[in-house]
Amino acid sequence: MSNNFFTIDELMAVCLARTIKDKMVVYNGVAVALPFTAILLAKKTHAPNAVFLGGLTAGINPSPPFLAPTSADSVMLENCTVKIDKGDIFDLARQGKLDRIFFGGAQIDQYGNLNNTVIGSIDNVKVKLPGGAGASTISCHANNYTIWCTRHRATVTNKGKVYTLVKKVDFVTTFGQRNAEGLTRKEMGLKGGGPDCLVTNLGVFDFDPQELKLRLKHYHPGITIDEIQDNTEFKLLVSDDCCETPLPTKDDIKIIRDLDPLETRKKEFTEAELARKFYFNNDYDPPWIAEPIPSA
Repeated sequence: MSNNFFTIDELMAVCLARTIKDKMVVYNGVAVALPFTAILLAKKTHAPNAVFLGGLTAGINPSPPFLAPTSADSVMLENCTVKIDKGDIFDLARQGKLDRIFFGGAQIDQYGNLNNTVIGSIDNVKVKLPGGAGASTISCHANNYTIWCTRHRATVTNKGKVYTLVKKVDFVTTFGQRNAEGLTRKEMGLKGGGPDCLVTNLGVFDFDPQELKLRLKHYHPGITIDEIQDNTEFKLLVSDDCCETPLPTKDDIKIIRDLDPLETRKKEFTEAELARKFYFNNDYDPPWIAEPIPSA
């Protein structure tokens, strides 16, 4: 691949890595390679002293030669300092010693609540999702978590738009900043700070400190605020200093490609999204073309 441009998976990995600070204790469990890429990138750049609890195998600070399609692969134990029991990670979270974890969601609402359980309702299931594994528990205790979403764009059906960023999730698998009744994490007695960032294929969000709602911080090159609003079901809050996403460096991109030579990080993206190319001179090519999908 050319060193003159980067793609959306690489831009998102850099944005996810920026949510990690040096000396943080960071974990990612059941997921694909994109968060793993981000954590390892952070350790090789601005957060060398971060502690990485590596996937389902729970090796501390692994340095795998490649990223496998599954987080349970034994390659995630290579060169690790020591292997710990999976339950120890939950204990660390309860003790307030797990600084950051990464979660995705089939639905994400304006307060950062995530749904990975069911589309529709328990009585009228339209799509059965895989569930949250331990996310429902560990998200209540971890100091913060980063949300990531590779499919922010609404899909168009003959019944209208289907959003990933919705006004209200159909089922709360992982709790965000407020519940449907407006209660905050503190009011519900949760110890962890909850989500503080959302990185999507269109932009980067933080949370408004008063309303505790998602707030647009950066729009990716070639994307406009209006376009993000058009693909988001709830009304956007926009930061006063909202601007284009800061570009990665060429060194960042080289590290990512060395970390993940099998390009496993790309598997969550559509072909149309991966066709987007971002150049280091701020040019963007090509425009994304919406392709309607059949209704379920």
